[in-house]
Amino acid sequence: MKNENEPDSTLKKKSPSIDSQQNYSQQVGDMASRKLKAQRHVNKTVWSGLGMMGLIGWSIAIPTVLGAGLGIWLDDLYPGGRSWTLALLVVGLCLGCFNAWHWVDKEDKDIHQHEDNNDAD
Repeated sequence: MKNENEPDSTLKKKSPSIDSQQNYSQQVGDMASRKLKAQRHVNKTVWSGLGMMGLIGWSIAIPTVLGAGLGIWLDDLYPGGRSWTLALLVVGLCLGCFNAWHWVDKEDKDIHQHEDNNDAD
């Protein structure tokens, strides 16, 4: 006969089918949340990526061309042993690369901050 003071052993143990159902439900929930997160970022397409690459290219090209143009003008104005064109071309290239790096770093931080805010929701 069963002692009434002893707890029922069937209540303590979960059946394997209940554990597998909870695990499956967790996996389905995780997949659904990933899908919803991906759908929020649909606006980031190939064209926006190409546009970003174009902006980076122009942010480097414009200071480089301006530096070279200023250098050519200074070489015509002050002829001598120095090449202002080469020096200002390098300065313009460095400024353009720094500008592009700064812009990409800012965009990267904004994207990661936006993703972190979405994860908290």
